[in-house]
Amino acid sequence: MKPRTTEAPRKPVHRNTKRTGELSEAAFLLKAETLGFHLAKPWGDSERYDFILDTGSRLWRVQLKCTEVLRARGYDVQAIYSIYGKGKVGYTADDIDLLVAYIVPLKVWYILPIEAFSPSKSLRLYPDIVTKNPRWEKYREAWHLLEPNQESRKV
Repeated sequence: MKPRTTEAPRKPVHRNTKRTGELSEAAFLLKAETLGFHLAKPWGDSERYDFILDTGSRLWRVQLKCTEVLRARGYDVQAIYSIYGKGKVGYTADDIDLLVAYIVPLKVWYILPIEAFSPSKSLRLYPDIVTKNPRWEKYREAWHLLEPNQESRKV
């Protein structure tokens, strides 16, 4: 057998949305732990939140949403979940404390307290262009909102 001198380039992997979500959860776990936070994952898929984030002074219910598709120069995140018989419902403060949006191709995080976006069900994020109304940009990489004594702070 002749040794291979050059390898053919790998074809791009086209993941399904479930796999992209799983990989984004792993990225969130790594990012949060690297920043000094601790995480717990609820058993099963029955809760409205994906993680419990422990800051040392507070526990936050975190729903993670990810996107990798660029539409109209922005990335859409749907702040909704499904209820059998009722359809799509927007998150409220009874469901979660934070929505964390991850823009996969850019590796950009948005940390959105529920008060910042509820009752909106759809968010469009523009992490790589200047817009007239940069509504969500103040939440880009806003990990400081999770620090002690910051939960009531307005951005």
